[in-house]
Amino acid sequence: MAKRLFVGGLPYSTTNEQLQELFGQVGAIESVNVITDRYTGQGKGFAFVEMANEADAKAAIEKLNGHNLEGRTIVVNEARPQEDRGGSGGGFRGRQGGGGGHGGFNRNRR
Repeated sequence: MAKRLFVGGLPYSTTNEQLQELFGQVGAIESVNVITDRYTGQGKGFAFVEMANEADAKAAIEKLNGHNLEGRTIVVNEARPQEDRGGSGGGFRGRQGGGGGHGGFNRNRR
């Protein structure tokens, strides 16, 4: 069964092909997905690599976590499911502003 890895700390210029080559030295790869900005196409500094099996994933973590890629130290660990990451995931939340000046401090109140 394929195992998904998170790869962080990447140079913004990193390509899918570069990671395919790097992780391919460690084991069999199912897929590589460098996350890019949807407007500029520039990398966001992280990616997901799916290794073919658990053994290849563990080998990739052991050998590539802390690896220097174009002057940057990369982080490789097991990707967590989206619901385990905490937080709300961002996005537009609509209007949730403050109280609008009601009920503030009143020092004359007794």
